[in-house]
Amino acid sequence: MKTLTLAQIYELQGLKTEALEIYKEILTADPSNAEARAAIRRLSGMRRRFSGVNTAMRDTFVSMESEEAFARFEAWLAKL
Repeated sequence: MKTLTLAQIYELQGLKTEALEIYKEILTADPSNAEARAAIRRLSGMRRRFSGVNTAMRDTFVSMESEEAFARFEAWLAKL
């Protein structure tokens, strides 16, 4: 069953596309759902701003296990 809670869990896990699809389904079933509408606006904006995600740095962030990896990620962030 696709619920707001499931969409929020996906969103927190970084599964933005999956969360967005659930929010859209919820809004289709209930056009008055303000929470789904707000989430769609928020996630759609995020997708536009971050369309060119650096997958190597994302993977570094997700799998950081050393101070060296953290320092490399921190240096990359500082350049932004």
